Amino acid sequence: MNLIEWLFDAQLVIGDQTILWREIVGNGFGIASAIGGMRRKVWAWPVGIVGNVLLFTVFLGAVFGTPNPVNLLGQASRQLMFIAVSIYGWVRWSQSSKRVDAATGTHVAVQPHWASGRTRLMLVGILVVGTAVITPIFTALGSFEPVWADAWIFVGSLLATWGMAKGWTEFWLIWVAVDIVGVPLLISAGYYASAILFVFYGAFTIWGFFTWVQVQRRSAPALPASA
Repeated sequence: MNLIEWLFDAQLVIGDQTILWREIVGNGFGIASAIGGMRRKVWAWPVGIVGNVLLFTVFLGAVFGTPNPVNLLGQASRQLMFIAVSIYGWVRWSQSSKRVDAATGTHVAVQPHWASGRTRLMLVGILVVGTAVITPIFTALGSFEPVWADAWIFVGSLLATWGMAKGWTEFWLIWVAVDIVGVPLLISAGYYASAILFVFYGAFTIWGFFTWVQVQRRSAPALPASA
């Protein structure tokens, strides 16, 4: 058995629960990507894509014959969405990777900034309306109940990833909204490793939000001079 086959089939058994190692490894790549995003490093995007590929196979349990035969279509679909948006973010941050942080003098890929009031309203509107529109689609396709939660996670993840690519500090708060809904859904669906890591994500995203806010405050006085 080669390494790829082992990674695909390896399982961790805890009591009566079976967890796929690729669920753990995939979420590990996700955490690494989040750390890179907080530090505004370009490598955050390709690292995240690796995790997305692994988790795509995990959340289609009934399709890939995993020990947990539950399909979370929103969770699976968002992995494909992550890959597409991550390519956009990777290109966008790569183009700005020579940017010098006004406060620290180091090279960073993006300068955090607040979204406009109009953009914030647009994000909230897309999250609510998008969830309402996608819920019946996921229901028809047989996603796990409550389907609206799966749809909420999908739309919120899209907006958060897009916001990260744009450098909007608010994107961290969108992740918090995703995690609040995601943890109970993952527990009820039996994806315990992902649920535990979502709790960690929730704490980490709050830390990331305040980190970016501090970066903005340090950089603000120097922006007119550097411009």
